[in-house]
Amino acid sequence: MTHPARPAYQKFAVVARPSAIDGTGVFAAEPVPTRRKIGEIRGERMSVDAARIRATRYERIMIVEVSVDEAIDFAKSPDPMRYTNHACTPNARLCIRQGRVEFYALRDIEAGAEITVNYGATHHEGKLACRCGAPNCIGWL
Repeated sequence: MTHPARPAYQKFAVVARPSAIDGTGVFAAEPVPTRRKIGEIRGERMSVDAARIRATRYERIMIVEVSVDEAIDFAKSPDPMRYTNHACTPNARLCIRQGRVEFYALRDIEAGAEITVNYGATHHEGKLACRCGAPNCIGWL
């Protein structure tokens, strides 16, 4: 089986395609073992203040605060991991390490499975319905 070409920081092959959870999701193109780094996303670095202002201008944002001073906007990133959807019972976790946004498998992820993370606190402040479908879904982001 051939996998999509990937940059060195993308450790496992993934593909972006329509998601049953929301819009576009990211799916494993090959099996990912537990606790392994899946990859990371790169984007536009900016101040947290600028990022928070930008977040008020769009309904859909792809911004992660990586420190008290710095945030990264992934809206124009070519990295497919930017499409990682939220789930209340995720199969991966987002980890901020040395100013990078990385993703690690929480359990074995089969090829074809959607990769999801728990977003935690968001700018939606509990006003956006969660559509993850997990039995323990909290209902809101």
